[in-house]
Amino acid sequence: MSQTLGPVAALLLGVFFLVTGSGLQNTLLPLRGAFEGFSAINLGILGSSYYLGFVVGCLVVPHLVRRSGHIRAFAALTSGVVATMIAHPVFIDPIFWFVLRAITGFCFAGLYLVIESWLNDRATNQTRGFVMSAYVMVDYAALTAGQMMITLYPVRGFELFSLAAILFSLATLPVAITSAGQPAPIETARIRLVRLFRAAPVAMVGCFVIGLTNGSLWSLGPIFGIGRGLTADGAATFMSAVVVAGALAQWPIGFLSDRMDRRRILGALTVGAMLSGLALGALQFDLVGLSVLGLFYGALSLPAYSLAAAHAYDRTPASDAVETAAGLLLLYGIGSVIGPALASLGMQHYGPGALFYFTSGAFVLLLLFVVWRMSLREKERTVEPMSEPMASAPTGTVPRPEPELGPVSRFRRWRRPAPPVKPQPRPAPPLPSGKLLSAGKPRLEAGTTGPAKPDATDTDAPGGDFPTEQDGRSDGA
Repeated sequence: MSQTLGPVAALLLGVFFLVTGSGLQNTLLPLRGAFEGFSAINLGILGSSYYLGFVVGCLVVPHLVRRSGHIRAFAALTSGVVATMIAHPVFIDPIFWFVLRAITGFCFAGLYLVIESWLNDRATNQTRGFVMSAYVMVDYAALTAGQMMITLYPVRGFELFSLAAILFSLATLPVAITSAGQPAPIETARIRLVRLFRAAPVAMVGCFVIGLTNGSLWSLGPIFGIGRGLTADGAATFMSAVVVAGALAQWPIGFLSDRMDRRRILGALTVGAMLSGLALGALQFDLVGLSVLGLFYGALSLPAYSLAAAHAYDRTPASDAVETAAGLLLLYGIGSVIGPALASLGMQHYGPGALFYFTSGAFVLLLLFVVWRMSLREKERTVEPMSEPMASAPTGTVPRPEPELGPVSRFRRWRRPAPPVKPQPRPAPPLPSGKLLSAGKPRLEAGTTGPAKPDATDTDAPGGDFPTEQDGRSDGA
């Protein structure tokens, strides 16, 4: 394990600080917005604004990484996150917060692109599931720690915003001073989604659908808790339960995915996430009951992104790691732009439970696509190529097919048998000299009454095992 994770230990430490601040920010902003009187639609647009910037970052940041390298890009983008975090409590206005969240999303798109392409560069197909699971475990553990920090200070104060900014600043230290080499500079900075889709369609569709569900959860999960009667601390506890379960499930799921078809595991997870989401949306519970259901939902839904990403990296060249990471994050971001907006509309009209009805419907669509793609693969494996019977006769002849003893399979094909050929009389063998008649006809030996008959063991007789040129057949028969 140390040999696998050692080269990326400094990067994972930076990820811990970065995501801890992000977890605090993601919980703090919706709660502070609700206390400031923002409507549910405004809070949904706030989440969508973050992912709109995320999508733009996926398109632009690869050029930044190409020009400045992974470490410098990481430091520059982290500085942008710190600045926007401090600006939120200074300007309390929905429109201004939309702009700040879009800038934050732009920066985080680049940060995740650098992190995931760096991790993939240090992993192989045999260790990628383990490395990605370790990364997601660190991610979710830090997210849980950040969400629980919401209880340290009042939501209406400035202290929590300052604490998040400090955590973001600490993220640059281990990455900037690490002695481990960074990945080689990328040669191209383009995103070819069609090419990526052809290589790994399940991964691409999966990242889009997971963006729909996770974007809605991070943006509106605390509002769901408040709508079910929880306090701000209770909403943070519910979200922490979801994240803790997702972090703990990463390791066994990553272990299994390195030894099984990742698509099968992804399909099984979507079934469980759909059922647990329906339970969260339909059933009324207190904090304990919601937290227990949140454990199931987090364990079954949150590991899905790492599975989809590992499946995509398995099917693309290592030299295209940045392009693959950018494509996955782009589709994830597009889904995350759409998800919170649609889920907030449902919550506005049908109550807080509509959040998890929406995520369950998205998981149903993903499950259907995974099953369809796997069925196509199974059909390609079961159809065997049609084969011709191999000739065991000399060149220019084909053995007669044996009579069929039963129905012929539809995958079996034989050559059409040649029409029957009338046997031709065989000339008598030549006689020794001195025994020919003057008329050129063979003279009968004494004691014979007719022409000489062929020997029964003569293999040249008509009806033998292999036809001769006189049969009138060839390979084209």
